[in-house]
Parts: sequence; C-alpha cells; structure tokens
Amino acid sequence: MADTFDYVIVGAGSAGCILANRLTADGKHSVCLLEAGPPDWHPFIHIPAGFIKTLNNPNLNWMYQAEPSHWTGGRSIDVPRGKTLGGSSSINGHIYNRGQRMDFDGWSQRGNRNWGYADVLPYFKRCEQRIGSGDDTFRGREGNLQVTDLNYQHPFCDIFMAGAHSIGIPHNKDYNGAVQEGISYVQRTAHKRRRVSTARAFLNPAKSRTNLTVRTNAFATQILLEGKKAVGVAYSKGGRGGKMVEVRANREVILSGGVVNSPQLLQLSGIGPGSLLQSLGIQVEHEIAGVGENLRDHYAPRLSARVKNIETLNERARGLSLVGEVIKYFAGGKSVVNLSPSMVYGFWHSDEAARSNDLQFIFTPASYKLGVHGLLDDVPGFTIAAWQHRPESKGWLRARSSDPFEKPLIQPNYLDDEEDRRIVVCAMKLARRLMYTEPMMPYIESEAYPGEDVQSDDEYLEAARHWGGTTFHLMGTCRMGPETDPTSVVDDQLRVRGMECLRVIDASVMPTMVSANLNAATMMIGEKGSDMLLGKAAIEPIIVPE
Repeated sequence: MADTFDYVIVGAGSAGCILANRLTADGKHSVCLLEAGPPDWHPFIHIPAGFIKTLNNPNLNWMYQAEPSHWTGGRSIDVPRGKTLGGSSSINGHIYNRGQRMDFDGWSQRGNRNWGYADVLPYFKRCEQRIGSGDDTFRGREGNLQVTDLNYQHPFCDIFMAGAHSIGIPHNKDYNGAVQEGISYVQRTAHKRRRVSTARAFLNPAKSRTNLTVRTNAFATQILLEGKKAVGVAYSKGGRGGKMVEVRANREVILSGGVVNSPQLLQLSGIGPGSLLQSLGIQVEHEIAGVGENLRDHYAPRLSARVKNIETLNERARGLSLVGEVIKYFAGGKSVVNLSPSMVYGFWHSDEAARSNDLQFIFTPASYKLGVHGLLDDVPGFTIAAWQHRPESKGWLRARSSDPFEKPLIQPNYLDDEEDRRIVVCAMKLARRLMYTEPMMPYIESEAYPGEDVQSDDEYLEAARHWGGTTFHLMGTCRMGPETDPTSVVDDQLRVRGMECLRVIDASVMPTMVSANLNAATMMIGEKGSDMLLGKAAIEPIIVPE
C-alpha cells in the first residue's frame, strides 16, 4: 500500500521548503516533501564562500549543461542547479535581489490576475526578516528569511563605487526598496557567518511537526494520474537502480523541482508537447505545447583587469593568508571565508531613453582564470560583470528520452534576439567605462579581458559570444498565463491547465524575466502559492505611489 498524504511536494528547493512549512503550520494537513538529493549536511553549503566548492560537486549539484549554440561560439555552458535540501538556495551566491516594480506589473498586464507589484509585495515582506536599514513600507521584519548587509567593506569596493558616482550613477541605500537604480554593497541571505537557505529558514523549524514527512534521495520518476487527475508520485529511493516507491496525494501534487526538473517530470508523465512525447515513446496523457518552452536566462560577459597598489582577494585566498582567514572566520572576525561572490551591485540603463534600468553590473576585488569555475588568478585582479535585465531570447528544455535518469536537453538560445545583442554590447561598454573611471585608474596595471584591442561593437559582441556565461538565473519553462496565451502551462492560481490537483510552484512559472537574481522572487512565489493551496484570501495589496 502506498503512503497517503494530503499534499505531495516534489522538490525541497527555494519554493518547496516554504510550501512544506506553510502547509503544515496549522497541523490540519499532512505533507510529504520529496527531495532527489541528500540532506544539507555538507559544510560547504553553510560557509558563505563554500559556494564555489558546491558548483562542481555532483552530490549537491545536478551538473546540467546547456546545449551549444551559435551565440555562445559553439560552447556548452554549465547550468548549476541545487540537489539537496534548500535546492539552489543552498548552492547559490546568497544574493537577495527582488527586482523592479515594473517586472511584476508586467506579469499582471499579461493577464495574470493578482500578480502585480502591489499584490506580491506583501509576500516578499512576509518571507523576509530584514536585519539592517530599510523602509518598512517595503521591507519585512518578522519573516523566516534573514537578509543582512555585507559586513566586509573592502577599500577597492569603495573606490569602485566612487568611480561609479563620478559618471553619474548614484548611491542607493536599498535596491530592494522604493527604487532599484543606483549602486551599493550587496544584501544577502547570510547571517552570523552562515548561509540562510530555505532549508535552514523554513524547513528546519517545521521538521519536528508530525504532519510533515521529508524524504531525501527520493528521485521522482513520474506523476501518477487517473485520467486528468494527479493522484500521487512515483520515485526511486536512491536514484537509478533504487527501490521504486509510490506516495499518494488526497488533495494535490505540487511540482517545485525548478526550471529544469518540473517540466522534465511533466513531460516524462505524458504532459507536454504531443509531438515531442510521441517521438520519445511516451504516451500523451495531456497535451500542453508550452511545457519546456519560454526558457530564459541572464547572460553575462565578465571584464577583468590586473591590479597594482592595492591588495585583492586573490592574495588573501591562498597559502598562509587563507589559513589566517579561516582562523578569523571561526573566531568570529571579518574574513574572506564569509564573503559572497559579488560584493557591489549596480543597476543602470543602456541609454537615456530606457524607461527603467535595463542593466545590472557587479564588482568584486578578485579575478578568475578564464574558463575555470572558482579558480582565482595568481596575480592581483578585479572583475566587473554586466548583463541585460530582461532578455527577449527564448530557449527550451526537452526530455532527452523516456528514461527519467537521463539529463534533459537545455537550450537557452543566449543572445538569439537582436535586442539582447545590442544591450549586451551596451553592458560591456558600461563595464569598461566603470573600469577606467578616475578613482580606479591608479590601481589598474592592465586590462586582462576582453583586452584593449576590443573597440568596435562587433568586437564586443564577438568577445561576449566566446567568453560570456550564465548567471544561473533560468526561468519560465512552465509559464504562467491566461487561457488565451498558447504558451502558458499554468493559470494564475499555478494550476496546470486542463489537469486536476496538479500545480507548479517554482521559478518555472515566471512569465517573463525579472530584473534580478531569481531566488527572492521564487520564494515569494512559494509564499503566495501556499495561500492558494490553503484556500486563503490573498494578503491585502500594498499600494505604493510611484
């Protein structure tokens, strides 16, 4: 006999952990949370700088790769996705960035009722425990998720920001407040020397509840259907070759596996584009053409320079210096071991006609060897990365075969849209302008990448093509939209169209890209989705004058 619960959640990531907490809080409903990866015991999950070690750890990371494309120079680009409790919130760069008002108003204007900025702001606030300054109109103080300021202010970061100010980019005391545009140190999901993943913030407080069952190393292979109704999930205990187990759902099955795993599981279960499923020998249970479509990501070229007259993190993070930093970290002092991959965040526009900022840039007083994740240069250096906020290029995700253990095909189609190519060139020009401001000049030994010989737009674009990479912000493969939208997979209640008792609640439902890293918005979706599942009225919108 299969175990039976009210709700079965597939995926204990940024949204899934929040759902598990909220659905079990009143004690009325039983929940089974399935996670394909292991528990989040690995120390590199919890040490902030340890993120760099998780990017190449197949025990914590799905280790997906995007298919080669023309605008990536035929390269296959790594697509890290978390595979442990907390999902990608356990391996990301722990940056907290919500996006702009217009991002969510755009969702609403596309026919998604109650998804405008005024509607989602209360859920951002409910999720958050802001530790630091901020207008309480916008910031939450009592939520589970601790959001803090970076407590390590490197002098080179201050110099870089002074340079940005010199070309007209203002300081912004809170880019998650009333206005995003400007420059500041980052806000992040880390507190008292530890990462704050959704597993730590939401799942751990709920684990002792008798109505919550958490099963790790549970690889979901199929949604169990009775006609058009989802009734449970089949999973393999331990992955390929493991014991097959079924769990049943009295109320609903919820997919929170993320932008890769949720559409793949739908397709494997016979829900998706009919021609694709038939070509893979999968019986079509319910045809939805948009499953796996609308994939988007932020594509970022990185500029770097060799440095003189100032110490960078390259020197601090090796040899005896690193030993000293580790000792300081465990003693509670300020240390590079407690840092995020990016230290300064800026938001600006590609031209003065832009209605809102459409570019994001970051700065860190460290540089990496080209093509090697997390391998610092041997000489002092810094990095500036810049990217387009709202790309128009759309890709796709498709199951490779009917074998659930075979990784899917992922094709983001980076820079496929002409407007994306224009803006990425503008982003690189802005990054170079920031590199050579008057305050920065005394510290630049030489430009390492893309190199001073790159000057024309075509040369910038060619450099982006051959050296750009993902910022790990994939979204949209189970797009939310009105019934008139042929590419939509879920409605504005996150219910899979034409199906009963089946929802998707994760970053894959985003209809368009937000001007931000996606973890904050994904958590907001989890918060809002939990109220939908429980039949609660939405929180009263917060109307903030523009």
